[in-house]
Amino acid sequence: MTDLQIPIDLFRWGLALLPILVLMVLMVVLRWTAPQAGMLGMFAAAAVALFVFQTPLETLAVGGAKGVWDAVFILYVVWPALLLYQVTDKAGGYEALRLGITRFSKNELFVVLALGWVFSSFLQGIAGFGTPIAVVAPLLVAFGVRPVYAVAIPIIAHVWAKFFGTLAVGWLATLQVVDLADPAQVAFQTGLLLIIPVVLGGFTVVWMYGRGPALRHAWPLVLVISAIHGGGQAVMTLVDPVLSTFIPATLALLALYPLSRWKRYAVMPDTITDRPAMRGERDDTQLEATAPMSFAMSFLPYVLLTALTIAALVIAPLKQALGAFSVGLPFPAVTTGYGIVRDAVAPYSPFSPLTHPGTFLLITALITWAVYHLRGYFQAQSRATGHKDDQSVLAALFADAVPASVPVIAFLAMAQIMNHSGQNDVLALGIAAVAPAMAFAFLSSSIGALGAFMTSSSTSSNVLFSNLQQSVSELKSLPEAGIIAAQSAGGALGNAIAPANVVLGASTAGISGQEGAIIRKTLPWTIAAVLLTGAATVLLVWVFP
Repeated sequence: MTDLQIPIDLFRWGLALLPILVLMVLMVVLRWTAPQAGMLGMFAAAAVALFVFQTPLETLAVGGAKGVWDAVFILYVVWPALLLYQVTDKAGGYEALRLGITRFSKNELFVVLALGWVFSSFLQGIAGFGTPIAVVAPLLVAFGVRPVYAVAIPIIAHVWAKFFGTLAVGWLATLQVVDLADPAQVAFQTGLLLIIPVVLGGFTVVWMYGRGPALRHAWPLVLVISAIHGGGQAVMTLVDPVLSTFIPATLALLALYPLSRWKRYAVMPDTITDRPAMRGERDDTQLEATAPMSFAMSFLPYVLLTALTIAALVIAPLKQALGAFSVGLPFPAVTTGYGIVRDAVAPYSPFSPLTHPGTFLLITALITWAVYHLRGYFQAQSRATGHKDDQSVLAALFADAVPASVPVIAFLAMAQIMNHSGQNDVLALGIAAVAPAMAFAFLSSSIGALGAFMTSSSTSSNVLFSNLQQSVSELKSLPEAGIIAAQSAGGALGNAIAPANVVLGASTAGISGQEGAIIRKTLPWTIAAVLLTGAATVLLVWVFP
């Protein structure tokens, strides 16, 4: 990948960066909606590819079609997740959840951390593909968190689990695309770097909730959970990378009960008066309110989702049987005028529908609908709210899911157009060309973050850039393990600003069109996390030469 015919100069590097800048400026600065910005970003990438990177129309078509296929992975989470949301909402489940959680704990900040950080990380450990955002964002909204914060919190808090989550799908994909001299060392160093988003994520959630007074109240809790999450993952990479996120995330979830009995977190302290993330003042008189169902029944979807996912993915014989059926599309080999070649693939990016989180969400939604319907919850809630009947679930689903699907397809098509035209290669090699060895080590995680921003996947980021990072590490005499670890950690961090993830969260939180506001919350965190990871990478390549 390092012997490209494309001239690596400032002109082409700037134009390769243009589609990304278009997205960020339109969504963050000009506050355009995701569908508007996504379509323009895709057209910008296509124009640069066609007129500057000598990309034939056939190559553009293949790249765009691959992007549409990539979008299926995400949309198969979006639609079932929105269906589950509508089923739960129309049956009054979120009101029951809110009341039940409020009665369980008098400490509002503890609950926000438990849902936004610990539960979302647990879901990433077993499911992934956007499931933590789709599930947790509406839960936080139901609890009283402002919708923009309700999306930003789980996005930031669960990224530490992206790479080794979903039973290490990102790690296993990396082993397939790059020949590592010492895989165990790469996994361990990646685990070390991912401690940064663990700690930074926990403290950021607390800061979002209540600023300085909240930090003074919650810092022991954050450190305990960080030790379980980050320390546990780093240690488990030495034992079994496949379980290195699942086990610590599960232990942290189990630790919530004894931590909730800690006297310090039994009630909210009077010192926390400013709560930017919450809607209005906490009103304990609402505890007297009623809901159509019990708290246990409102939690049914999440118990079902967890049980289905663990059974299908952790029980090896069942996972093997369900994963035997896969679906993929064939694509021909294509090239560009600059000699960029993308080989023929048959099938391209196959996935197993029976082990995909979308299937678990769909089954959960259907079972939940059947149980709630038989128990009359839809009718009881419709009498209380004025909704007609449970048939409005489908109408609400299409009203939310169709607008959310358009930008996801546009974002993924843009990413593949940039990949097939060589724009991604120019961006990464441009950084490598001007950066001295240690400077490249510092910037290597930013390349991983860039890949995740474009593809909304740490796995795809590593598929795009791991070979390049390995080649540059050899050219600059840098240790392979540290650079690939930085690429992997950066790929996790970039998910905090990935447009497709933001669209998913905005849709399930009921704030479609406010994607730019969410990115304005997550972008400063992402920049800080990438900078800290870059500094830690320099330390790693010095300690482990």
